[in-house]
Amino acid sequence: MWIRPDVPFAPKRLPFFYGWVIVVVATLGVLTSLPGQTVGVSVFTDALLDATGLSRLEVSTAYLVGTLTSGFLLPLGGSLVDRIGARGAALLACAGLASTLLWLAHVDAVGFAVGATLGSTTMFAVLAGAFLCLRFSGQGMLTLVSRTMLGRWFDRRRGMVAGISGVVLAFGFGGAPALFDAWIERAEWRGAWTEMALVVGLAMGSLVFLFYRDNPERCGLRMDGAAPLTSEEEKDAPPIEGFTRGEALRTFAFWAVTLALATQALVVTAITFHIVDIGADVGGLDRAEAIAIFLPVAALSTVVGLVGGPLADRLPVKVLLVAMMGGQALSIVGVAYLDEWFWLAVFGLGLSGGLFQPIATVAYPRFFGRAHLGAIAGAEMMVLVIGSAIGPVVLASSKDAFASYVPALHLFLVLPALAIVAALAMRPPRPILPGTPKGRKG
Repeated sequence: MWIRPDVPFAPKRLPFFYGWVIVVVATLGVLTSLPGQTVGVSVFTDALLDATGLSRLEVSTAYLVGTLTSGFLLPLGGSLVDRIGARGAALLACAGLASTLLWLAHVDAVGFAVGATLGSTTMFAVLAGAFLCLRFSGQGMLTLVSRTMLGRWFDRRRGMVAGISGVVLAFGFGGAPALFDAWIERAEWRGAWTEMALVVGLAMGSLVFLFYRDNPERCGLRMDGAAPLTSEEEKDAPPIEGFTRGEALRTFAFWAVTLALATQALVVTAITFHIVDIGADVGGLDRAEAIAIFLPVAALSTVVGLVGGPLADRLPVKVLLVAMMGGQALSIVGVAYLDEWFWLAVFGLGLSGGLFQPIATVAYPRFFGRAHLGAIAGAEMMVLVIGSAIGPVVLASSKDAFASYVPALHLFLVLPALAIVAALAMRPPRPILPGTPKGRKG
């Protein structure tokens, strides 16, 4: 580990369980990744079209190339989390995301500096490189580290804290397009990205250094706030056990859970990336009206997260997966016929979005333990990021080929159907690991 857990203070000396601090800072960490998430990038799409001279399909393809490449790198990032700890990995992620936002704020100038012209192949390469760094540091590493850390501090209450975190994240992700749009109105798009870089690099970087801690055992504590370890117990404590990444990847449970989460990432990323154009094309909505769809979605996701978090501690994971994918299917139908079924889209997006965080936080440590959770989460995030890369370009290709997004949206319906079948066929991996609550079903 790069930084000792007692620097700059020892969590064990505090009069309350430090895991609750972890809930707060891990949630802030995921929120800080918003500029690297599709929901944050989408409102800058038109500005990038003008600045680079690339077409919508070319920008979507650059996003695909950058996101795919970042996805293949995430297993290495997950292993880095296990090796240097959550705090060191998150500091690197904050520095990377801040630097990339400055790059994007001047992407055309960077392109011209290396000899690019508007709409050229070189400009495409510069933008794809920026998207690679943005997605790896933001959507990838900062999210992975924060979520993995949260899963390591709780066991019996893991679903509950994931639900609490999910409420804040639902508001944050739902309100981000409107917030970023207002930010662009105030500071213009270059200024908005520059100011975001300062928030990520300085504000979040400071919080990471002060408050991130890898796991309770390294701090002399136990999960869920149980009695702290004595000095002798700290010396003689057995190592944390769990599946290795290779062992987890050989289970059907890993792929069933990951398929559902990746489906959510693919569909929501695709819809979010093109929401302004989808709103105009399908629903006859202007820019503000299209972006505003995320506000009721956030409200519903909040309610679902509050209920779904505690349920995740009690119900089999497969039940939550089926519910999430059912909501996903409804959202696809609603978006395909947005002019008639606007509220079906809101309901589906809210239901599936509200369950995402509890499932992603609970399923992997429950099934595979905590010893190699960073490496396992890295493999999971690779699949999610690849899915999120494919979604926008599929929709853009549909619009380019058929002058409509609807054919691709119909095609998307196959994914939640497959995920539901996989979830119903899933069984929890055996044996149940030490420290994993017994008696729970997958």
